[in-house]
Amino acid sequence: MGLELALTLLALGASLWMRPWRMLGAGSALLTPMLASVVLLPWLWALPNLHHMPLQLHWSGAPLVTLMLGWPLAVLTLTAIGAITTVISSTSAEAALGLVVWQGLVPATFTLLLGAALRRWVSHHPFVYVLGRGFLGAVLCIFLSSVLAQSLGHEVPYVSSSLSMIGLWLMAWGDAFITGMVCAIFLAYRPQWLATWSDQMYLKV
Repeated sequence: MGLELALTLLALGASLWMRPWRMLGAGSALLTPMLASVVLLPWLWALPNLHHMPLQLHWSGAPLVTLMLGWPLAVLTLTAIGAITTVISSTSAEAALGLVVWQGLVPATFTLLLGAALRRWVSHHPFVYVLGRGFLGAVLCIFLSSVLAQSLGHEVPYVSSSLSMIGLWLMAWGDAFITGMVCAIFLAYRPQWLATWSDQMYLKV
C-alpha cells in the first residue's frame, strides 16, 4: 500500500502544480467528457466487485480519459472516479487505492509518455494519433500496467498467473478498441473533446 500511496501523492502533486482546472473555464468543451467519465467509469471499475466470475472483468478507460482531458486533469478525474467506485462497490481503502493507481494513474502516465514519444519520433498524422495513441498505444499502456500490478502482488484471485496474463491481454484489446473507436468518432465530430489533439500539429492548418 505504501507504493500506491506514494505514486498517488506524486501524481496528484504534479497535477495540482500544473493547475489543470484552468482548462475548465467558462465555455470549456472538456467539461462534457469529464462529467461523462465521472458518471460512467465508476460502474465499469466496480465490475469485479459487482459480479462473480472465475476471471473478473477489468476495465480501465484511463488512456481515453487522458486523451480527452490531458494528463493533469485526467489524474484528478481518475482519482475522483476511484473514490466514487469505492462508495458504490464497498471496497476497502487499500483495494481502492490499488484500483486508482493500476487502472487509472499508471496507464494514464504511460499514455502521456507514449504520446510524447510518438510526437518526438513519428510523423504527425491523424492516422498515427488514432492508431498509435488511441488503439495500439492503449493496448500497450493498459496491459503493461496490468503486468506491473500483478508482478507487485495484485494478482487475479482464483486464477493462475499464466491464465490471468492471457485474460488481461485480451481485456486490454477490448478496452483499446473502444478507445480507438471513440477517438476516431471524436476527431470527426467533436475534436474539441480531445485535449491532446491539435489541428495545427496533425492537419498542418
